Amino acid sequence: MAPKIFVTGGTGYIGGSVLHTIVTSHPDYEVSVLLRNIPDAFSSTYPNVKIIKGDYDSFDVLADAASKANLVVHNGNSDHEPSLNAIIAGLLRRSTPGFLMHLSGTAVVVDLHAEKYLGKAEPKIWSDTSNLADIWALPDTAPHRNTEKILNETVAKHGDKINIAIMCPPDIYGRGKGLAKTWSAYVPMFIDEAKKLGAAFYYGDGSNFKSWVHIEDLMHWYLKVVEAAASGGGGLDWGKDGYYFAGTQEVSQLDIAKVAGPVLKKHGVIQNGEPQQISLSTLDSMLQAVPYPKISRYMFALNSRTRPERAQKLWGYKGSAPGLLEVLEQDIADSVEKK
Repeated sequence: MAPKIFVTGGTGYIGGSVLHTIVTSHPDYEVSVLLRNIPDAFSSTYPNVKIIKGDYDSFDVLADAASKANLVVHNGNSDHEPSLNAIIAGLLRRSTPGFLMHLSGTAVVVDLHAEKYLGKAEPKIWSDTSNLADIWALPDTAPHRNTEKILNETVAKHGDKINIAIMCPPDIYGRGKGLAKTWSAYVPMFIDEAKKLGAAFYYGDGSNFKSWVHIEDLMHWYLKVVEAAASGGGGLDWGKDGYYFAGTQEVSQLDIAKVAGPVLKKHGVIQNGEPQQISLSTLDSMLQAVPYPKISRYMFALNSRTRPERAQKLWGYKGSAPGLLEVLEQDIADSVEKK
């Protein structure tokens, strides 16, 4: 019997790519997707995918769909508690254990209010194996911590009924595979702020590092876990050990600014291609429309260094796609074209 997969966030950058990857890699799977708005080409592109109309606040719809699925791949808003609670409630209705892959993100390990390494390289690199106890003990103020706590509590109470994997990618680059949003969060934000400032930018000495992954490598990582769930677990880690980082490289903010500056000048976004050092007040004035405190510090000045040791150990995961700095010009060109 074909495994039944329920996907949420199917028009997002990650969720749309996940849906496309599952459907094209495994046409034998029975796939359903939650959609609030249906892209024009959706039914012709994915004729065998069942559309379930609803949104993240549609508790009964989500719970019912989850109860009928062997695996739920939950994408989109990583902090949305009602949708996660609905999916868990649905999976608990199953007569046999189901699987849940929940999208989180490496912002969870970043202290948004810390200033010691703001604009500087922080030596700590988080591991999803040796630092797992520290990750589970992060403070409630950490980004994504609210939903990760729900998942951790679910493992403690219902680990025999739901097999959970927390998918925790870093910043992502490259063109998405879905039908709607095909661009990452970072590049459009960086372009908008560079345009206002008149230059590519960095804070401090710009040596703060973040982990990155190309969308292609991320989809290989996702598919491995999906296939394992579809086969009943596949020897991967679930529950209290089911935590997965996905970064394939580290890049500093200064290196991004050095590469992006000439590209932005070439496209007429800025006049000066030389990177500019900014003040703390300028940094904190950025991204005011994004409803997360200190988000500009996370995006442009803090460190988020993670190592995917679990995936490396379990299946030899490593990046094969071009690096961020190799793809950055194309990502910028794509973003400028959309504006």
